[in-house]
Amino acid sequence: MSTAKEVSSNMIWRFLERSGAQLVTFIVSIILARILEPQMYGTVALITVFTSILLLFVESGLGSALVQKKDADDLDFSTTFYFNVVMGCFLYFLMFIFAPQIASFYDNNEIVPLIRVQSLILPISSVKIIQQTYVAKKMIFKKFFFATLTGTIGAAILGITLAFMGYGVWALVIQGLFNCAVDTFILWLTVKWRPKLIFSFQRLKSLYNFAWKIIAVSIIDTVYNKLHQIIIGKKYSPEDLSFYDKGNHFPEFITNNINNSINSVLMPTMSNNQDNLTRLKEITRKSISISTYVMMPMMMGLAVCADSVITILLTEKWIESVYFMRIFCFIFALKPIQSSNLNAINALGRSDIYLKLEIIKKIIGIIALVCSMFISVKAMALSLIITNIFSQILNSFSVKKIINYSYKEQLKDIFPHILITCMMGICVYCISFLNINYIIILILQIFTGIFIYIIISQIFKINSFVYLVNLLKDYLHRH
Repeated sequence: MSTAKEVSSNMIWRFLERSGAQLVTFIVSIILARILEPQMYGTVALITVFTSILLLFVESGLGSALVQKKDADDLDFSTTFYFNVVMGCFLYFLMFIFAPQIASFYDNNEIVPLIRVQSLILPISSVKIIQQTYVAKKMIFKKFFFATLTGTIGAAILGITLAFMGYGVWALVIQGLFNCAVDTFILWLTVKWRPKLIFSFQRLKSLYNFAWKIIAVSIIDTVYNKLHQIIIGKKYSPEDLSFYDKGNHFPEFITNNINNSINSVLMPTMSNNQDNLTRLKEITRKSISISTYVMMPMMMGLAVCADSVITILLTEKWIESVYFMRIFCFIFALKPIQSSNLNAINALGRSDIYLKLEIIKKIIGIIALVCSMFISVKAMALSLIITNIFSQILNSFSVKKIINYSYKEQLKDIFPHILITCMMGICVYCISFLNINYIIILILQIFTGIFIYIIISQIFKINSFVYLVNLLKDYLHRH
């Protein structure tokens, strides 16, 4: 069983790895967005719709099954490794063959070579995934730090260089591909596990009894999310898609950094405590509390400062992304509640419940999408707020049944965070009325927001604030 110190140490390493990678990627995305035109981003988004879906088949949910399985051994890992590699190569072959048909769907034959190169991420990822799973299973997240940061920095240099040299959309494609390749190479060097010449169809079948529901959920979720992009790219224009994606990019960027750092550590911890429902409830409560305490003020601050952020960082040509950024800030502020609830369900091996929940949620979401797609792209984004609130409530009903953690309790736990976030947001918003330079306003808003949030947290002795301060003190003391 993982100790509190092991969990906190791994959480910090995971956070550092995500923060470092996200910071570098964030800076690079700003530079590239200033160099390249929105249409180029829209073109890449059209391609990644398909590769993102196929990556789920490469991952196949077996990684989650290995993390959840208590007695996973070399036979399980080797079986999964070989299966993933074969699947990755097979799916790349399909993308290579059907690239002209995909390009024809978008009425853009020029993207055929882009599709074929971008799809190389499928076989490369098939090698990386099992190494990542081993790191998560053994709780050695320090390995992630060096692999991810090296790949991200190398890809950043390459992407910016190609953009300045005039390679346009190819700069974006090659940057992502290079990042994945270097991540894979570094993990292969630093993680000692190697596949053995063993394979078991029986073990594969056993893992798939759990994994098929996870992959089904992932496919449903990804296809549903990418459906918005497919419709925008087909019905509207690459520019509309680029504004929609860029509005999503900033809040998603921040959210994944925090949420994934916490969940990647807490998921194996939850699985290790699956026989102790009281302990599992405590971990779920802590996950929701900490995630929302950190996430909500970030999303509020980004939403309030959206105009300044877009104008200063990306220039006026991206100003239409502001509306979408504010919509996605609200959506991602609620994400910790959903992901923590789903982690609790998966930790108990109840992927059947997970699948049923996702099917119901996506049916509602598709209805909302169909109703909004004929209105405008903005209406499509707005419909996501309704479906996400519904999803949050639906998830909590199942969690109430299995670990007795009701939605009412969850709201009670995060209410102080909502309250102080709103107080901070009002103060930050008032600064925008000052008749001074945009950059000065943004700097004042950032530092004022941080200062006010910390002071209010200290005054009201917010539990998550106290926990994080003590966690940091303990880590610094031990190092």
